Amino acid sequence: MSPASTGASTTVGAGTFVPPSDSRMAPGGPGYRRMSLALFLAGVATFALLYSTQALLPLISGEFGVAASEASWTVAAATGGLALFVLPMSALSERYGRRAVMTASLGVAVGLGVLVPFAPSLGALVVLRGLQGAALAGLPASATAYLAEEVRPRALVTAIGLFVAGNSVGGMSGRVITGWVAQEWGWRVAVGVIGAVAVACAVAFRLLLPAPRHFTPGSLRPRVLARTVRDHLADPLLRRLYAIGALFMTVFGGVYTVIGYRLTEAPFSLPQGIVGSIFLVYLVGTVSASAAGRLVGRLGRRGALYLAGGTTATGLLLSLADSLAPVLAGLVLITAGFFAGHAVASSAVSKAATTGRAQASALYQSAYYIGSSVGSTVGAMAFHAGGWAGTVGVGVLAVLGVVTITVLGTRAARREVVAGAR
Repeated sequence: MSPASTGASTTVGAGTFVPPSDSRMAPGGPGYRRMSLALFLAGVATFALLYSTQALLPLISGEFGVAASEASWTVAAATGGLALFVLPMSALSERYGRRAVMTASLGVAVGLGVLVPFAPSLGALVVLRGLQGAALAGLPASATAYLAEEVRPRALVTAIGLFVAGNSVGGMSGRVITGWVAQEWGWRVAVGVIGAVAVACAVAFRLLLPAPRHFTPGSLRPRVLARTVRDHLADPLLRRLYAIGALFMTVFGGVYTVIGYRLTEAPFSLPQGIVGSIFLVYLVGTVSASAAGRLVGRLGRRGALYLAGGTTATGLLLSLADSLAPVLAGLVLITAGFFAGHAVASSAVSKAATTGRAQASALYQSAYYIGSSVGSTVGAMAFHAGGWAGTVGVGVLAVLGVVTITVLGTRAARREVVAGAR
């Protein structure tokens, strides 16, 4: 048997070193396209289910007679459930495998999706949405860990960007579909349609995703898990990335929870179907997330984060206008900045964590969705207290947090370089 066939390195001629072959997937290689499509569809299903009520909040408020801050709990409960359960689910994926946990998560979530349209009260709807978010928790961290193990390092940012792009398509299609369906048949039918779409995505995901080849089962012992989590939280770089993910999502969660109320009220007074179509701007997020790898290659990680933060802040300020064109332009910039920043930060976590990748990704996802829950709730409260300007104010403060943390990271990196030079 030749060295090449065993994966061992060898020397050819005088000093010519041939590295061991890398059997992980790469663009153009076997399985890469199937893997990309499978995780893209998983991302579509996850975001479509997770935010299925967000574009429908004005209708939910009307049916149950509640304010925006109360109806927003149908979104916050789902993202909060995901944030709470993503770490335990990531531990299960370390023991039982990424593909098994992702499949189970989608299966339970789509099953709960069948029940959501029949919720008899706001309280029951919030409970079902919380359970749905908890069920979905097994997917985000397991997906990024799967990619880190099965994809070559140079292609990792691009691969994760495609998964995030699936998130953006799911978020967009879910909101657009629910907007038009709800306008004709009500929010309950709209949520049921999203459930059916998610079922189709879940089936295709399971059929397409290649079996893992580089997964090694880990331990479920609580002490081992606690030590891994503690080590990740002790890492200054990972802590900064977790905070950045949470702050970006605070902006995004607040803006898209409240925007439906703003656009259905004066001076816009748009019908529900048109408001749902506003979420077509998510296509911009699909492009910016997919381009995150090239952005990091040109500007570096911190440069890409500065650009994403600046783009998001510009969009927030532009959205303060009282005419539709600048508001739409502002949403485009907010969406582009958010998805680029999220793709950069999440891929950096996967690269920074050399062990316990599922837990590292789970902590990022937990912080990310805590940010979504905070943004949904606080953004709605700010809107109730001060209108759209209040929601924008919350977003600007979050972006300033991103910039501050990135500046601190830049200074820390410079100190390390100086210390190393000595």
